[in-house]
Amino acid sequence: MKRYWSSLLALILVVVIGLTGCGTSQDGLTGDYRQDTLNVVNTLREAIELPADSPDKVAIQAQARQTINNFAARYQRNNSVSNLSSFTTMRTALNSLAGHYSSYPNRPVPEKLKKRLEQEFKRVEVALKRGA
Repeated sequence: MKRYWSSLLALILVVVIGLTGCGTSQDGLTGDYRQDTLNVVNTLREAIELPADSPDKVAIQAQARQTINNFAARYQRNNSVSNLSSFTTMRTALNSLAGHYSSYPNRPVPEKLKKRLEQEFKRVEVALKRGA
């Protein structure tokens, strides 16, 4: 009888661990590099274009920082994407924006940085369209 209960408990643990491991990603990324990159670009554009007096500014900037961290954590060590031009350009943009948020958390993104980020985002989109 004792063996029966221990086998049943082991089976239940395997099922529970298997089901929780198959759940959706908590970081908001799907694992599809192209789609994730476009979603991150759109999220960051929204955060950058936010007016300085917006009541959601702090929340959206926090979401942007979390999105940057999640994207970098997911794709930085992925050899299939780390050598793509879209990824290296995206990393440059992410590092620039993250650096601004770390150094000047209460200041709006300067116009010069906005223009540069927009250029890099456009390069990323072009590179994704041609598959690089």
